[in-house]
Amino acid sequence: MLRKLDHRNMGKSNLGWLNSIFHFSFAEYFNIDNMNFGVLRVINDDLISAGTGFDFHPHKDMEIVSYVINGALTHADTMGHKNTIYRGEVQYMSAGTGVYHSEHNLGDETARLLQIWVVPDRKDYKPAYGDYRFQWEDRKNKWLNIVSSKEGYAPIKINQDANFYVVELDEGKEIDFQVASNRQAYLVQIEGNSIINDVELDERDALEIIEENIKIKSNKKSHILVIEMKKQLKW
Repeated sequence: MLRKLDHRNMGKSNLGWLNSIFHFSFAEYFNIDNMNFGVLRVINDDLISAGTGFDFHPHKDMEIVSYVINGALTHADTMGHKNTIYRGEVQYMSAGTGVYHSEHNLGDETARLLQIWVVPDRKDYKPAYGDYRFQWEDRKNKWLNIVSSKEGYAPIKINQDANFYVVELDEGKEIDFQVASNRQAYLVQIEGNSIINDVELDERDALEIIEENIKIKSNKKSHILVIEMKKQLKW
């Protein structure tokens, strides 16, 4: 089963310094029928103005992944970590029993990123942080596994049965993705335009996929994220 989500119908917020699209209920956007997709609780497509960002604030019992699309994102936390990631790179924080962190765009251009929250498989993990500088070429016309469970093989590992994959397809290229029985996936058309099993996606659109294999054809250069997980539609 496939269900397209048009970015024009998603939740939105514009605070001046922060312009966001909310894939699921978040902040002032609330829709009781759009709280999550399985263990996937948040995907925010954020544009952060230069010299601004999120000051220190708390999180608890959530796996938080940030994927930079353009610009740079600087993370700091009360565990003593401070680092900056750039296009195609990933930072991860397991909030666990509780942690404060900040995220700022210290550059001179607007930064775009996906902020993704996944519900952990249990509460009260010890807080943890990690980041990874993937080579862009490793996702050219092939899937790159950037996040996995602790039992998986990605360099970034989270406390949940979920896998993140990214690909950049050249115009006219095709690629398959398998979603097995009792599994589901959430796809984000980060950049470009593609046809997926006869469904057309524009930049920032999304697709819910349940127990169905897909074929992606890029109409123009496409940057795509897929989050694959166990089947569990609602809590």
